[in-house]
Amino acid sequence: MKSSWRLSIGMGCVALCVVTLNASLNAEEGGTVSHQATQQSTRVLPPGELGRVIELGRQIVENTKDHPLSKPYVGNALNCTSCHLDAGTHPSAASFLGVATAYPAWSPREKRVITLQDRALNCFMRSQNGTRPPVGSEVAIAVTAYITWLSTGQPIQPNPEKPLGPNAVPPLSPNNTKPNAQRGANLYAEHCASCHGDDGLGNAEGPPVWGDQSYNDGAGLSRVPKLAAWLKVSMPLDDPFLSSDEAFDIAAFINSHPRPKFDLDRHLPHAEKLGEYNGRRSDE
Repeated sequence: MKSSWRLSIGMGCVALCVVTLNASLNAEEGGTVSHQATQQSTRVLPPGELGRVIELGRQIVENTKDHPLSKPYVGNALNCTSCHLDAGTHPSAASFLGVATAYPAWSPREKRVITLQDRALNCFMRSQNGTRPPVGSEVAIAVTAYITWLSTGQPIQPNPEKPLGPNAVPPLSPNNTKPNAQRGANLYAEHCASCHGDDGLGNAEGPPVWGDQSYNDGAGLSRVPKLAAWLKVSMPLDDPFLSSDEAFDIAAFINSHPRPKFDLDRHLPHAEKLGEYNGRRSDE
């Protein structure tokens, strides 16, 4: 399986300008412009400091584990774009497109209404097994500015049920059989090991899918149905073909391996650097 976690290339200002130009040229020449290109053609970075911060957010999303602003808050080998493919611009693989329109949103896990900033910062604690950045910090503002920019022109519709945007990965149910980790092991060896390693610990082609450098057991993907749903729309990279049962079997195999334990108190910063954590002090 090709790595879904490789860094996206060409998502910077120049690439966005090229997309805009190509879309305009195709339209003028009577060509067909894809919906994706049309969407991107309407997203132009604003001038000045706001545009700089949005672009900074994109850089952090793509290089979260190594960027100097976000690296202190990351505890594994994953970047935001490891799950939110193409720096969040993939239309179905944990897409950021339209996400900002859903906030403020009710969070069943937090038992509170949360903001987009809350949601992004909590991912540092779970998916990236790190420490929650302070509310209002440069990294928090940059990432959420970028995600918000990707919702440019879309109507606001806060979500009263769960903190998910309009392009969230749809739930997936197995067809006829219970997820089987042994079948998943064979499928993993065939489709995934070349990029993520026979031992699941990653290699030059892709990051780890279990072990100390992967997401912890408080992350959404640590739940087999959520991981299966993501695999179904994402894998193999650029050519997802897994059946629902195959996705469930691979998810069951991956999540049968050890990974870091989530402990909320361990992932929260010292009180003076917290801002306000809008949730309960439990890992439920």
